[in-house]
Amino acid sequence: MSKSLTKKEVSEYKTEDKGLYIIVDDGVYDVTKFIDEHPGGAKILKRMAGKDSTKQFWKYHGKNVLEKYGPKLKVGTVKEEAKL
Repeated sequence: MSKSLTKKEVSEYKTEDKGLYIIVDDGVYDVTKFIDEHPGGAKILKRMAGKDSTKQFWKYHGKNVLEKYGPKLKVGTVKEEAKL
């Protein structure tokens, strides 16, 4: 089930105990169980947890990576926040 999260809510998921979430484009992905499989190592995922990782993701990955892993890791989308 997909849920809508604010960037602030995603920022709370930055520890392995609570979960490691990253944002890519408008998707929110739980990479907690993927850290040991990540070819680039766990360190970068832990460093980017709770943040918008779009720029860094597309710098090192092609569209095929998100197509392959995205469906099983995606937990929701980023909710638009009102700008004051």
